[in-house]
Amino acid sequence: MSFKYTPNTLKKLEELYEEARYIIRYEKGNFNSGYCILEERRVVVINKFFSIEGRINALVEILPSITVNEDELSGEMLKWYKQLKAEPSFGEDPTVQTQMDI
Repeated sequence: MSFKYTPNTLKKLEELYEEARYIIRYEKGNFNSGYCILEERRVVVINKFFSIEGRINALVEILPSITVNEDELSGEMLKWYKQLKAEPSFGEDPTVQTQMDI
C-alpha cells in the first residue's frame, strides 16, 4: 500500500493510534531513532522537529512494535490497519536478508 505524505495521512495515523489507546506526543529530545515508546504508559514520543514525512514514517515504523487490539478499532481504521500490515516491509527491515538464495 502506498500513500501520500500529507497532513491528512498523518491525522489518519494519529487517529489509528488513538483508537489503539496510545497517546502521541511531539517533543524535543535526544532520540536515537527519532522516537521513543513508553510501553507501560502507552505513549509514543516523536521528535517535534520532524517534517510531516518523518512523522508518518516514524508512526508506520512503530506500528509493528506496539500491541493493537483489532477488536477496538472502527471498521475504517481496521481496514486501513490491515492494509498497512499487509505491506511487505511491515515490521521488517528491507535491508536485512532473512533467507539465502541457493
